[in-house]
Amino acid sequence: MSSAAMNELDQAAIVAAARALEAGALVAFPTETVYGLGADAESPAAVARIYEAKGRPNDHPVIVHLAPGADLSYWASEIPAEAHALVAAFWPGPLTLILKRASHIPDAVSGGQDTVGLRCPSHPVAMALLSAFKGGKGGVAAPSANKFGNVSPTTAQHVRDEFDGDVGQGPGNGARIAAVLDGGSSQVGIESTILDLSRLATHGPVLLRPGHISAKQIADVIGQMPGLPDQSAPRASGTLESHYAPKAPVALIAGAAVVETLAALQARQRQVAVIHYSAIALGGAQAILPGDPVGYAYGLYAALRAMDQTGADLILVEAPPQGEAWLGVNDRLRRAAFGSAGTIEKFLQA
Repeated sequence: MSSAAMNELDQAAIVAAARALEAGALVAFPTETVYGLGADAESPAAVARIYEAKGRPNDHPVIVHLAPGADLSYWASEIPAEAHALVAAFWPGPLTLILKRASHIPDAVSGGQDTVGLRCPSHPVAMALLSAFKGGKGGVAAPSANKFGNVSPTTAQHVRDEFDGDVGQGPGNGARIAAVLDGGSSQVGIESTILDLSRLATHGPVLLRPGHISAKQIADVIGQMPGLPDQSAPRASGTLESHYAPKAPVALIAGAAVVETLAALQARQRQVAVIHYSAIALGGAQAILPGDPVGYAYGLYAALRAMDQTGADLILVEAPPQGEAWLGVNDRLRRAAFGSAGTIEKFLQA
């Protein structure tokens, strides 16, 4: 969706959503990565409503979304040159920067830490909403618009499905979420890259979560390859071992073993849904994703949701290729499957 495509009704809905946020309500809105569940980042009470609606642990930080051209110094107490360079290169876009939090910014957005995650999304609806909210001077705290640990939503309908019966029309309607802005399907499809710049002097830049923007792209801008997280790294959104998971267990398996494993499970009367990208002849519930990392990421969460809705006992996923371009996809799938280890073996032995 382009800015030109937003008609007067869209603009009215965006303004109404901005007023709802200013009143302390929750609003779900599209970004280029996934849909976010937003609240006024400077209102601890409003941010608490996000945690309540999602069932999110209070120590798990959220990302603050800013309008284009926002004053970083209002949100962060230290802004290194690397941050300015990355903002110039990738904002608006799917890159979150972890910086030292300004003292007047509530620690509700950072899970009690002294850091804050900042991002400027590129989706035109998100940019319009952030520009309308507090005249573009505010920040919207927004994790993905789903129950904690579940598959992130990439369409407005995914959000409605996730919070069935809890979405209203404006603040004060009794629903937890005042409105859902529909901006079509999220074009990236997985969450933003998260880069820690809060400990440059001691640890250098650290990649906390891989995403659409790669470590090499970051290094090309700041002249240093990001390191891996250590024990003292800040906690960040979407980095728990088990995350992004559908209700059905998920198992990753090499492409060469998909047909044989599927047949063995079906022989045990198991209902299996399959997500694959190779040209594999299969019957039954399946989702075929593109064989390139960008196309695969775009369709991944929708495929997980669709296969989960088939009522399958197991979602079998053909393991994607390795390599830097696939890091974000493999990270999400590893976390989606984390709680399902041993499921294939258990089903085959039953």
